[in-house]
Amino acid sequence: MATVYVSIGSNINREHHITESLKALSHLFAPLHISNFYDCEPVGFEGDNFLNLVVGFECDFSVAELVKVLHQIEIENDRKRQTKAYASRTMDIDILLYGNQVGMIDGVELPRGEITEYAFVLRPLVDIAAQTLHPTLDISFQQILKSFDQLSQKTKPIPFDLSFIKPLQRLQNE
Repeated sequence: MATVYVSIGSNINREHHITESLKALSHLFAPLHISNFYDCEPVGFEGDNFLNLVVGFECDFSVAELVKVLHQIEIENDRKRQTKAYASRTMDIDILLYGNQVGMIDGVELPRGEITEYAFVLRPLVDIAAQTLHPTLDISFQQILKSFDQLSQKTKPIPFDLSFIKPLQRLQNE
Protein backbone atom coordinates (compact mmCIF):
# COMPACT_ATOMS: atom_id res chain seq x y z
CA MET A 1 0.00 0.00 0.00
CA ALA A 2 1.19 3.47 -0.86
CA THR A 3 0.17 6.75 0.70
CA VAL A 4 -1.27 8.87 -2.07
CA TYR A 5 -2.08 12.57 -2.11
CA VAL A 6 -4.33 14.06 -4.79
CA SER A 7 -5.34 17.64 -5.42
CA ILE A 8 -8.96 18.39 -6.26
CA GLY A 9 -10.30 21.59 -7.75
CA SER A 10 -13.49 22.91 -9.32
CA ASN A 11 -14.80 26.31 -10.36
CA ILE A 12 -18.07 25.26 -12.03
CA ASN A 13 -20.84 24.33 -9.59
CA ARG A 14 -17.89 23.70 -7.34
CA GLU A 15 -19.57 22.62 -4.09
CA HIS A 16 -21.59 19.97 -5.90
CA HIS A 17 -18.63 18.57 -7.85
CA ILE A 18 -16.28 18.57 -4.86
CA THR A 19 -18.92 16.75 -2.80
CA GLU A 20 -19.40 14.14 -5.52
CA SER A 21 -15.66 13.57 -5.94
CA LEU A 22 -15.21 13.09 -2.20
CA LYS A 23 -18.11 10.61 -2.07
CA ALA A 24 -16.53 8.61 -4.90
CA LEU A 25 -13.08 8.64 -3.30
CA SER A 26 -14.47 7.66 0.10
CA HIS A 27 -16.19 4.61 -1.41
CA LEU A 28 -12.87 3.43 -2.84
CA PHE A 29 -10.20 4.59 -0.41
CA ALA A 30 -11.66 5.26 3.05
CA PRO A 31 -10.51 6.61 5.36
CA LEU A 32 -9.72 9.89 3.64
CA HIS A 33 -7.45 12.56 5.10
CA ILE A 34 -8.96 15.83 3.91
CA SER A 35 -7.32 19.24 4.03
CA ASN A 36 -9.05 22.52 4.62
CA PHE A 37 -10.97 23.86 1.63
CA TYR A 38 -9.62 26.95 -0.11
CA ASP A 39 -11.27 29.59 -2.23
CA CYS A 40 -8.64 30.43 -4.85
CA GLU A 41 -8.38 32.87 -7.70
CA PRO A 42 -7.82 31.20 -11.07
CA VAL A 43 -4.25 31.14 -12.36
CA GLY A 44 -3.56 31.86 -16.02
CA PHE A 45 -7.08 32.95 -17.04
CA GLU A 46 -10.07 35.06 -16.00
CA GLY A 47 -12.92 33.13 -14.43
CA ASP A 48 -14.76 32.18 -11.27
CA ASN A 49 -12.73 31.24 -8.20
CA PHE A 50 -11.82 27.62 -7.62
CA LEU A 51 -12.53 25.49 -4.59
CA ASN A 52 -9.31 23.52 -3.93
CA LEU A 53 -8.26 20.87 -1.45
CA VAL A 54 -5.91 17.92 -1.04
CA VAL A 55 -6.95 14.40 -0.05
CA GLY A 56 -4.67 11.65 1.23
CA PHE A 57 -5.42 7.93 1.34
CA GLU A 58 -3.84 4.48 1.19
CA CYS A 59 -3.94 2.80 -2.21
CA ASP A 60 -2.82 -0.50 -3.67
CA PHE A 61 -3.69 0.38 -7.28
CA SER A 62 -0.88 0.99 -9.74
CA VAL A 63 -0.41 4.60 -10.81
CA ALA A 64 -2.02 3.76 -14.17
CA GLU A 65 -5.03 2.16 -12.46
CA LEU A 66 -5.41 5.14 -10.14
CA VAL A 67 -5.29 7.57 -13.09
CA LYS A 68 -8.14 5.63 -14.75
CA VAL A 69 -10.21 5.81 -11.56
CA LEU A 70 -9.58 9.55 -11.13
CA HIS A 71 -10.40 10.26 -14.78
CA GLN A 72 -13.64 8.30 -14.38
CA ILE A 73 -14.59 10.44 -11.37
CA GLU A 74 -13.86 13.54 -13.46
CA ILE A 75 -16.00 12.22 -16.34
CA GLU A 76 -18.86 11.46 -13.94
CA ASN A 77 -18.61 15.11 -12.90
CA ASP A 78 -18.96 16.36 -16.49
CA ARG A 79 -15.25 17.11 -16.96
CA LYS A 80 -14.52 18.11 -20.51
CA ARG A 81 -10.87 17.76 -21.50
CA GLN A 82 -9.76 20.89 -23.32
CA THR A 83 -6.64 21.77 -25.20
CA LYS A 84 -6.18 24.86 -23.00
CA ALA A 85 -4.25 24.13 -19.81
CA TYR A 86 -5.82 27.06 -17.98
CA ALA A 87 -9.61 27.03 -18.16
CA SER A 88 -12.71 26.64 -16.03
CA ARG A 89 -13.62 23.08 -15.15
CA THR A 90 -16.14 21.07 -13.21
CA MET A 91 -13.52 18.76 -11.78
CA ASP A 92 -9.77 18.37 -11.80
CA ILE A 93 -8.10 15.60 -9.81
CA ASP A 94 -4.32 15.22 -10.02
CA ILE A 95 -1.96 12.81 -8.30
CA LEU A 96 0.57 14.85 -6.33
CA LEU A 97 2.45 12.06 -4.57
CA TYR A 98 2.34 8.28 -4.80
CA GLY A 99 4.43 7.02 -1.91
CA ASN A 100 8.00 8.10 -2.52
CA GLN A 101 7.95 7.35 -6.23
CA VAL A 102 9.93 9.76 -8.39
CA GLY A 103 10.01 10.22 -12.14
CA MET A 104 7.61 9.63 -15.00
CA ILE A 105 5.48 6.65 -13.92
CA ASP A 106 2.68 5.43 -16.18
CA GLY A 107 2.63 8.87 -17.83
CA VAL A 108 2.43 10.77 -14.52
CA GLU A 109 5.20 13.06 -13.27
CA LEU A 110 5.87 12.24 -9.60
CA PRO A 111 6.04 14.21 -7.47
CA ARG A 112 3.83 16.68 -9.33
CA GLY A 113 5.65 19.93 -10.07
CA GLU A 114 2.66 22.04 -9.07
CA ILE A 115 3.40 21.28 -5.40
CA THR A 116 6.19 23.86 -5.36
CA GLU A 117 4.55 26.22 -7.89
CA TYR A 118 1.05 26.93 -6.62
CA ALA A 119 -0.28 27.94 -3.21
CA PHE A 120 -3.61 26.26 -4.00
CA VAL A 121 -1.75 22.91 -4.05
CA LEU A 122 0.92 23.46 -1.40
CA ARG A 123 -1.25 25.04 1.30
CA PRO A 124 -3.81 22.21 1.51
CA LEU A 125 -1.02 19.62 1.25
CA VAL A 126 0.63 21.18 4.30
CA ASP A 127 -2.69 20.86 6.17
CA ILE A 128 -2.48 17.06 6.05
CA ALA A 129 1.20 16.31 5.37
CA ALA A 130 3.19 19.17 6.90
CA GLN A 131 6.13 17.06 8.08
CA THR A 132 6.20 14.75 5.05
CA LEU A 133 9.37 15.19 3.02
CA HIS A 134 9.25 16.16 -0.63
CA PRO A 135 10.72 13.08 -2.37
CA THR A 136 13.30 14.98 -4.42
CA LEU A 137 13.95 18.13 -2.37
CA ASP A 138 14.24 16.21 0.93
CA ILE A 139 12.62 19.01 2.94
CA SER A 140 9.17 19.04 4.53
CA PHE A 141 6.18 20.59 2.84
CA GLN A 142 5.92 22.91 5.84
CA GLN A 143 9.46 24.18 5.12
CA ILE A 144 8.60 24.68 1.45
CA LEU A 145 5.52 26.71 2.44
CA LYS A 146 7.58 28.93 4.77
CA SER A 147 9.74 30.03 1.84
CA PHE A 148 6.83 30.32 -0.60
CA ASP A 149 5.62 33.72 -1.83
CA GLN A 150 2.10 33.44 -0.44
CA LEU A 151 1.13 37.01 -1.28
CA SER A 152 1.27 36.47 -5.04
CA GLN A 153 -1.41 33.75 -4.99
CA LYS A 154 -4.53 34.35 -2.93
CA THR A 155 -5.95 31.35 -1.07
CA LYS A 156 -8.64 31.72 1.57
CA PRO A 157 -9.77 28.83 3.82
CA ILE A 158 -13.53 28.37 3.81
CA PRO A 159 -15.87 26.05 5.76
CA PHE A 160 -17.29 22.97 4.06
CA ASP A 161 -19.74 20.40 5.44
CA LEU A 162 -18.24 16.90 5.31
CA SER A 163 -20.86 15.07 7.35
CA PHE A 164 -21.75 12.95 4.29
CA ILE A 165 -18.38 11.14 4.36
CA LYS A 166 -17.83 8.13 6.60
CA PRO A 167 -15.24 7.04 7.66
CA LEU A 168 -13.28 10.24 7.62
CA GLN A 169 -10.16 11.59 9.21
CA ARG A 170 -9.65 15.34 9.11
CA LEU A 171 -6.04 16.11 9.87
CA GLN A 172 -6.14 19.85 9.70
CA ASN A 173 -4.59 22.87 11.28
CA GLU A 174 -7.87 24.23 12.62
